[in-house]
Amino acid sequence: MVVVSRTLDNAVHALVDDYRTQCLWFLRPDYYPATHEERLRILDYVQRYGDRGAHVRAATLRQWLSQISSADSAAS
Repeated sequence: MVVVSRTLDNAVHALVDDYRTQCLWFLRPDYYPATHEERLRILDYVQRYGDRGAHVRAATLRQWLSQISSADSAAS
């Protein structure tokens, strides 16, 4: 599960880097989400303020994040 989480973190960080100036200009230049809630908030910003490609990419990551979160809940 750690490998999947790290891969997801890398994908979210890449999304932040790619859309920082277009969608996330109001955040600190060195900001990356660290918690589940922060990741969801960033995905929401990108979906809301980005272009179609940003929306699709964020939706895919949101679905991936949801699956990991559900798996964690089921395991506990």
